[in-house]
Parts: sequence; C-alpha cells; structure tokens
Amino acid sequence: MNTSLWSEGAPARLLASCHRASGEIVFPPVSAHSPLADQYEGLLLEGEGTLYSFTVIHPGSKSGQQPFALGYLDLLGPARLFGRVNGTRRPAIGDVCRVVPDATYGYAFELAEDAQ
Repeated sequence: MNTSLWSEGAPARLLASCHRASGEIVFPPVSAHSPLADQYEGLLLEGEGTLYSFTVIHPGSKSGQQPFALGYLDLLGPARLFGRVNGTRRPAIGDVCRVVPDATYGYAFELAEDAQ
C-alpha cells in the first residue's frame, strides 16, 4: 500500500490537498516538499461515494486476466477519483462504493454491498 496516499487513523482515508485561496481539491496530495505546499492544507477525503461512470475492460485471452471494471467515483467535497472497481457483480452507475487500500494500485473502489 502506498502510505503517502492514506491517513494513519482507523479507518484509513485517502489524503488530498485543498488550495487555501480557491478551495480546489487536489488528489494526490501536494507534497510537503513542493514549492507550492504553503498554498495548500491537508484534507481527508470521504471514504464512500457514488459511481459516476465506469467501463469494463476485457483483456485478451492470452493475458489470462479476467475482465475488470474501471470507473469514476464522486465523493463529497466535491472530488472525483478514477480507479479500479471491485465487486462480485457488474457495477452500475449510481452504485455506492467505498474507497479501500489496494496493494497493487494504492486504492480501489469496492461496491458497498460487498464491503459489509
């Protein structure tokens, strides 16, 4: 897991930055070493959102990979993230998803009904 993306509290939440003057939310968070760092403050993103859009990727049969979904998740704030959508069924626009740590991608979206 890429710990620079996640808060240390439980449950872990994605970190972002908020521009002090405009209120614009930036993800991933602005590095503390950035020359612009003093213009931003840290922000914890919501852990749950609504699936705005998605597509299902069908890798070639020679790859040995199963089809998987990629989508945009709208979080309160507002913030829109792009990532892999995990679940036991095909997602649908409007589904509630939770943002969860992922060892390969840093984060992924899990259909809320599967996260219970």
